[in-house]
Amino acid sequence: MSGTGMVVAIIAILAFTVLRIVKYHTQGSRHHGDQAAMPSPREGELEREVIELRKRLEVLERITTDANSLEQRQSKAIADEIESLRER
Repeated sequence: MSGTGMVVAIIAILAFTVLRIVKYHTQGSRHHGDQAAMPSPREGELEREVIELRKRLEVLERITTDANSLEQRQSKAIADEIESLRER
């Protein structure tokens, strides 16, 4: 697995874990009556963290897919060929 792929996998795992924690915590607070109406400070913090992780994941996905696109590979091949011709 490439370095970028590993980073994407780690962030995806972290995002999934945070989502599960938020979901579990939210379900637990529903059983406490009036606490369900107002999210705790921790819930707000977790929601912000999930949003931030999603943004980072989107950027990493874009980097990964852009770097592996056909156009990008062709550009790299052309650049490598030009560089090899310069060395002659």
